[in-house]
This record gives sequence, structure tokens and C-alpha cells, in this order.
Amino acid sequence: MNTIRPILYVLLVVILFMLWNDWEHRLPPVSPQAPPSTSLPAVPSAAPAAPHAQAAAPALPRPAPAAPEAARLVTVRTQAFTATINTRGASLVQLSLRDYEATHHGRQSAYDLLSPSGDGEFINQNGLLGRHPYPNQDSLYTAVRPLYAMTPGQTRLRVPFFWQKDGIRVTKTYTFTRDSYVVGVSYAVQNLGKTPRAVYFYDQFVHAPPPKTHFYHSAPIYIGAALYTPQGKYQKRPFPAMARHPLNVTARGGWVAVSQHYFVGAAIPPATQPVIYYDQVLPGPRYVAGYKSAAPVTIAPGATEVLQGRLFLGPKKPSLLKAAAPGLDLTVDYGWLTVLAQPLYWVLRHIESVTGNWGWAIILLTVLIKLIFFPLSAASFKSMAKMRQLQPRMAALKERHGHDRTALQQAMMELYKTEKMNPLGGCLPMIVQIPVFIALYWVLLESVALRDAPFVLWIHNLAAPDPYFVLPILMGASMLFQQLLNPAMMDPTQRKIMMIMPILFTGFFLFFPAGLVLYWVTNNVLSILQQWWVMERMKAR
Repeated sequence: MNTIRPILYVLLVVILFMLWNDWEHRLPPVSPQAPPSTSLPAVPSAAPAAPHAQAAAPALPRPAPAAPEAARLVTVRTQAFTATINTRGASLVQLSLRDYEATHHGRQSAYDLLSPSGDGEFINQNGLLGRHPYPNQDSLYTAVRPLYAMTPGQTRLRVPFFWQKDGIRVTKTYTFTRDSYVVGVSYAVQNLGKTPRAVYFYDQFVHAPPPKTHFYHSAPIYIGAALYTPQGKYQKRPFPAMARHPLNVTARGGWVAVSQHYFVGAAIPPATQPVIYYDQVLPGPRYVAGYKSAAPVTIAPGATEVLQGRLFLGPKKPSLLKAAAPGLDLTVDYGWLTVLAQPLYWVLRHIESVTGNWGWAIILLTVLIKLIFFPLSAASFKSMAKMRQLQPRMAALKERHGHDRTALQQAMMELYKTEKMNPLGGCLPMIVQIPVFIALYWVLLESVALRDAPFVLWIHNLAAPDPYFVLPILMGASMLFQQLLNPAMMDPTQRKIMMIMPILFTGFFLFFPAGLVLYWVTNNVLSILQQWWVMERMKAR
């Protein structure tokens, strides 16, 4: 009875962990809403409306829809990505990461972080606001040429767009840096009139609802908005909660982002300027998360003022995120075991820098974890070995007391006391290791470095399930072999459960990332070797 408990506890904890995370990501807690300082305007059904800059500022007149052919697409190519900018709003509507691939209709192509339409719609919009007409995401800009490409040796690439109306001349410039996922956005606003002008800046992301996938083909990955401020720190803004609790927070510094699996788009305002972070739900639905200036910039007649922000559009690599903005690395969501997951990732990354292969790094990390927990595992195996030695005496007690379960339990407790054996001795050491397993689960699930990372032979992506299910089968076989080393169950029902357990775990792990199953297989093999060694030593004694 006691030897089945550790495995049952592990299975129960893993199942509860999966269910809890699935529930948490579907209905996560929402932070309390800050007192509203401004209101968002009514949104037309055709396109997202720009937010008001201040309650005192008038609403922008909705521009008349232009003919589709009036807008043009400008392509930008750098070492990091290929971007498409629509002259309608000069908005980033498509961005493909050149170092990361995705499968589209059976073909491999660059991964599209930003996409203009369909279920995967995810675009960035920014513009200017004020009492006088200013260009927003619906305004038509003029582009110099249709293609910009970074040449060898070039470190920066600037892509300008131009707009002019009613005494205001605007030059909007995207600045791309070589091998960087940070994009600068600046507005040079020139006042050609005779009176001062006040102008506000906003930047926002628009995202479609994430596609629904089958439970067995999806992990509880958070896809939604996120906010970070120096005062409120990091908080998630799940899409369904936006309608119930619209965000309206004034802060100096921080960022607002939309997080996806392995990738993130973040809008980062200047750290010295106060901004208002907001989100809203548009018809469709479409989810908007962004920020706007909390105070206007006044432009004197004949003067030019520059308003600017930054974007991070790329993979969720902690080193890149930390360099882009404080707290942005928190979008690598390790869940409630971040305190364990971050050191595990740090060790795993350093091992990989030596081995050059993430699969071997996982194996070596498993060996290291096994060495750290060696005393606990040894105590557990010793307890199981003692239990195996007591099997004949326990069988005799069962035969003696028959169906009197109370008398049988009392006799067994007396036997444990006489032999100085803890019935939970084989259980507690395994429970202690469960948080490490769960933390490593999140490390392997959230680490973009493992995406498309090959191991050996048929395993070309450690972040995806084993395509031929070889590792899950090996895991089930190793689990079954490990059970054979444990004391046999006296209860027939328990014996049946123990025989079913490897099958259940094998089915459960069929859709786990191959890297995680590799960890489990390695851990099982090391446990078998350690258990055999402990049992042989006890026999020798």
C-alpha cells in the first residue's frame, strides 16, 4: 500500500497542476482597476479608433474612407526580420522573424509575429492626437520608396513617412538597428502656423482572439496582454477580462505588451515621460492594448518637436528582453515557480553553451538534479527495499487477520514500529522533487531556444512532441521496469492500478514536448540504476 502512494501522489499532483494552469490561463485573476483618468471614445465598426489624449481634448474627426488603392505597402528587410508597413497610418502590419520558422500549408517559412488579417491578426498602430487634425492610424502617409534593405556593414536603417495638413508637417520615422528586435518610432512635428499647437502620442497593439486548440494539442500557454510599471510591477491582462475591467493606469516608465508563445510585441514609452496605459475590446472582437501621452507637447509657431517611443518585436529570450526594457523578461512566464525555474534555465543555458546541443544539456541537467537529490532518493529507495523485505511478514499478517482491516492496520503499524520504518519514507522524498519537475516543465515549455532545437536522429524540435512517440514509449517502459524493482502489491486492486499507471503516463506524455519527456526518461533510467545500487548494497548487508 505504501509503495503505491508516491506514484499516485505524483500522478495526482501532475494532473492537478495541468488542470489548475489550464483554468488559470482561461480565467486568470484580474488586478484591481485604477481610478479612471480619461475615457476612450466610441469605436467605429470599421477600424479601431485612436484613444482620446485628454478628457479636455476633442475627439478626432473620423476620416473619410479612402479608396483601397490609395494605400501602399513598404517592405523593410534587416538581418532580424522582414517587415511590411502600410502607408495607411504608416502602421506595422506584418513582421516575419528570419531566424525562426513556422509551417504554413506544409511549407517552412519565416515565423510571422505580426499579421494583418485572419484569425492570427496582430498589428501595431501609433499616431498623434490633439484638437487640431493630426495623423493617426487611419491617415494616409507618403512613402519615398517601396523597399528598404539593410546593406552589409550598415548598422541603422531609417524608413521615413510624410504627412502634411492644416499647417502641420509630420515626418514619421522607423529606425531599425542591425541584429536587433528593437524598433524606434519617432514623430518630428513641425508647426507651420502662427499659433502654438498641442500634440499627444499613442502606440497600441491590436490582436484577434487566439485560436482555440484541442486540450491534448495545447499547453496552458498565456496568450494575452501584459503590463509593467515601476509602481505596480508585472501584471497580466487576459483578453476576456478587458471588457469587464478596462485598464486605465497612469505611470512613468514601464511598458505594455501582447505575449504569445515564445514571442512578444511590446510598446515601450520613454522612461522619463508619464503615460496612460489602456486597453479595450473592439467589435469582432479585437483586443487593443497600448499607451498614450499623459500630457501634451506644445509646439511653438515655426518650431519642431520630436515625440518618440520604442517597440520590441521578437523572441522571448531573457537576455534580449532585459536589454530592451526593465521587467520585460517577466513575459517569459514560468508560472508560480519562477524562483526555481529561472536558476534552472540559467544552468541549462550554460550547459548548452558547452555541449552545443539542448538535448544533451537536458540530460546533463537531469544528472545534476539527480546528484543534488541523491540523498533523498536513496532514502526513498531504502524504504522501498525494506518494504520488499517485509513482504512475507506482511502477507502473513494479512492471512492471520483475514478481513478484519482494523486489526490488520494495527498489526502493520506495530510491525513498522518494531522495524523502525516510516510508512511515508518512500513518499516524502518524491514529493519534494515535484516542484523541481514542474519548474523544469515550464523552462522547457517557455524557452524559445528549444523551439526547433534538434537533438538526435528523428527529434528535430525539442519543444514539440516526439513525432514517432519513441520517447513516451521508452518513458512508459522505464516506468514499468522501475515498478518491477518495487515491492509487489498484496492488494489485487493495487496491483492492477500499478500495471495501468505506465500506460496512463505514456498516453499523457504523448503530447508533451520532447525535451520534457527526455528529462523524464533520463530521470527514470537514473532512478533505476540508483534503486538497483541501493538494493544490492542492502542485500550485501
